Amino acid sequence: MPPDSGLLHGVRVVDLTRVLAGPYCAQMLGDMGADVIKVEEPSRGDDTRQWGPPFTESGMSAYFLSANRNKRSITLNLKSDEGMAVLRDLIAQADVLVENFKAGTLERLGLDYDKLQQIRPGLIYCTVTGFGYSGPYRDQPGYDFIAQALGGLMSVSGPAEGEPTRVGVAITDLLSGIYACNAICAALFARERTGDGQRIDISLLDSQVATMTYVASNYLVSGETPKRYGNAHPNIVPYQSFEASDGHLAFAAGNDGQWAKFCRAVGKDDWIEDERFATNPQRVENRKTLIPLLDELFSQRTVEEWLAICVEAGIPAAPINDIRQVFEDPQVQARNMQTSVTAKSGEELPLVASPLKTLYNPPSVRYPPPEHGEHTDEVLGGLLGYDAERIAALRESGSI
Repeated sequence: MPPDSGLLHGVRVVDLTRVLAGPYCAQMLGDMGADVIKVEEPSRGDDTRQWGPPFTESGMSAYFLSANRNKRSITLNLKSDEGMAVLRDLIAQADVLVENFKAGTLERLGLDYDKLQQIRPGLIYCTVTGFGYSGPYRDQPGYDFIAQALGGLMSVSGPAEGEPTRVGVAITDLLSGIYACNAICAALFARERTGDGQRIDISLLDSQVATMTYVASNYLVSGETPKRYGNAHPNIVPYQSFEASDGHLAFAAGNDGQWAKFCRAVGKDDWIEDERFATNPQRVENRKTLIPLLDELFSQRTVEEWLAICVEAGIPAAPINDIRQVFEDPQVQARNMQTSVTAKSGEELPLVASPLKTLYNPPSVRYPPPEHGEHTDEVLGGLLGYDAERIAALRESGSI
């Protein structure tokens, strides 16, 4: 198969999402070869088109670039009867519909799941909302920050004695997009065997609670509320940042074998047998004794010296990079995690590459992040078969 066909070649997605969680899900599907048609309202489009600076030379926001490659953009006024008619025609040609309106919006527009199945039997219908389609918060708006707070992530993030802290990237949105993409791919696989469509209900809060994983499990098993440890780990010691003589580094002795290797490498063989430090449970119990000893030890050498020691001993350690250093890192470069694509304007747009590595039909960038409504005529004329007169009438009425 041609290298740009992708694992999801032949799958068509109607993307009614905006901002981050839904667009990131649809972008992942597009990266894997799906034909993603992004539907935007005519006046301004996706909110993130205005989220800047920074903007590219052609005026596209960096934020929008991050979640909207491999899509074709059309404009559609869903408040008009004509616009809704176009949407129904699009759905009839689709395999997947993704939307992140407030819960029940499409139902109120006459497009509940049963109606959607009549329009397109076997349709995979995925909603991404703040709180899902059930429960007392169903009708409340939800954002990543709110889900991080409500879902417990902020309670375990930040300095031990400081305030609860939001993670520096909209991680709940991104995780929700990944969960949605996983569910859609599973539903498409199941449809191959059964022919049935699927209703997928993804919420930011559910996604955040689920990704508390071992922290949540610690509570469920012990009944004790987890607390903040800054850059330290509640279950592993030492597994945190330390300050060297010229900066900070991340250090992780994830098991007793690594701990013993480290002790030998730094001439602290007595720590291996010390009953306070010999095993991880003992180190966790005695972290208040051990960490000051390690603080003193790490302060005696530079970051570069510590990294050399750890590499030689086979112990995980890393500098704490800023984003510039990330893209200068030889491993990141070797994994081709930066790519680019040429925009309609001719401008070369830098992008973060897909992390998905597959032997056959790997992810690729087939379309640059689109201009607002760039493909409206192409999709309506080529896919739906509308003639130029009908498209002109739709534009004149404000429906597209």
